[in-house]
This record gives sequence, structure tokens and C-alpha cells, in this order.
Amino acid sequence: MKVSEHLRRAKAPLLSFEILPPLKGKDIRSIYAGIDPLMEFKPSFINVTYHREEVIYKERGHGLLQKIRVRKRPGTIGICATIKAKYDIDTVPHLICGGFSREETEDALIEMNFLGIDNVLALRGDATKGESQFIPERDGHAHAVDMVKQIAALNRGQYLHEEEEEAAPTDLCIGAACYPEKHPEALNMGTDIAYLKQKVDAGAEYLVTQMIFDNAKYFAFVERCRQEGITVPIIPGLKPLTNLRHIQFIPKTFHVDLPDDLAKALVACRSDADVRKVGVEWTTTQSRELKERGAPCLHFYTMGRSEAVREVLQAVW
Repeated sequence: MKVSEHLRRAKAPLLSFEILPPLKGKDIRSIYAGIDPLMEFKPSFINVTYHREEVIYKERGHGLLQKIRVRKRPGTIGICATIKAKYDIDTVPHLICGGFSREETEDALIEMNFLGIDNVLALRGDATKGESQFIPERDGHAHAVDMVKQIAALNRGQYLHEEEEEAAPTDLCIGAACYPEKHPEALNMGTDIAYLKQKVDAGAEYLVTQMIFDNAKYFAFVERCRQEGITVPIIPGLKPLTNLRHIQFIPKTFHVDLPDDLAKALVACRSDADVRKVGVEWTTTQSRELKERGAPCLHFYTMGRSEAVREVLQAVW
């Protein structure tokens, strides 16, 4: 079932999770270990992220460089199909612009449709390490809105090559990302929301926020989006902080601010256990308020670990 249909039918806020593909060398059991403890809460769908491979270049003499792939995660689409089959739950593969030509994007979408996957989250993706800005693949998309347009066209049966004009249309529900604290590359919130509206107008049927730690920013963002004519569901993303590394890593990597009360509590933490206690309590309070105020769905970024999310849900679900 499409995410849009889940949201339309819902009588109360839904629940969803986002997981990471395992690093190379690990098998599907590592995915199951992260999902199994959460299934009792009956999530409506599970997102699976996509990560570009990381490469380094080693000098081989005579001015020659060797490209070496040092970090690669297994295929997102295959993982989605496996999860869908094992748990009988809808999945949402992420698809990014980086590293894909338009033709490769089309191939991935055809594969999703063939496997009975009804949803896709269209993202631009980040710049690769060593690049100061995002550089699209040759004949690839520079912006997420361009991918949304390609998916919407494929849903109308419009393929890239003329000889495929008789091919059947796909039927994929398109999701997109949004940023209550502004995308780090946007000039300001106004321009960011204008670009967001372009994605919705192009075919995005729902939006998922970057992780938020301040519900007030989420509610203000939703209100402003409504004022600008964005009417699709906007799903808040949540992440319990669980270790000292998160205090530095998450604000820097995801460009989010931590509220004063949360920051003060975290500064006083001396161990991972301290951070976990603070993080679980904070996300629990967030989740209760979001449910009470009618958020369409609570979307948890598990980052491959389910224990803290499970604690939150035991308290609020």
C-alpha cells in the first residue's frame, strides 16, 4: 500500500521507522535484529536509506591514480523487497540523485515497481567526501525536484526512450524531505519553502522532516507551509540521543539546533548512559505532544539501533 493511502485511512497518528543498510560483510540478519524488537508497535511502513559508495584514490606512480572503493552498503531496493516479504509491511526505498544518471534512476524505479514496492523517497543526497558542493552525475539530476518530475512522468507512462512509449506506467507514491530549520544550503526559510512547494507541485505526496528536537519549530514550519499552499501531510522525524558522540555529531552533521533545556541536560552528562536517559526522556515528551496534537505519523530515525526507540514507544504507544 502507498504511504499516501496509509495516511488517508489513519484514524490516529501512524508510526514508521528508518533503517540503514548494513555495511558490506554483514548479512540480512543484522537488519532483522534491528526491526524485530519494534514490530510489536505495528509500524505502517519502514524506510531504507541509500548511501553512495565512498572512494579513495591511491597514487600508483607515473602520475597514475587507482580508485578504491572503501565503503559500500548493500542494495536498498533488495533490502526493501526482503523486508516487505518477511514482515508483510510496506517499505520505502530512498533514491538519491548523487551517483545516478537519469537512465539509472529509471532502471531503479522500474525495479521497484516490478518488485511490488509502492513507494519511493526522492532525495538529492549529500556531496561526496572531498567535494565542497554537490556535483550531479553526468546526465543526472542536480535537484530532488527533477527526480520527482521523472518519477511522476514514469507514473504517467513517460519513459526516457521513445521505443518504450508502449511500456506500462509505474504507480509509485512519491515522498520528499523537508527541513523545519531550513536546508543548510538554502538562502533563507522563504526560499527553502518555495523550493519545497516546487517538489509538491511536481508530484510529492507527503513530506518527512529532518530530525527535530524542538516541536515548536515543527508546528511553526507546518503552519508556514500551509500558508504557502503546501497541503500534503508533513511527518515529523525523531531521534533519541543515546551517546556522547551524538552531542557533537548530530547537530553538526544534520544542521539542527538543540533546545536550551535539552542542551543544558546534555552538557551535564558524563557517560553514554546519562545521554541515553536524557535522550529517551526528551523524545518521549516530544512523541506524546506530537501524538496529542495530531501529527500524521511519527517517523523514528533508528540508525540501525532499536533499543532507545523501543523505550520511547513503550512509554507512549
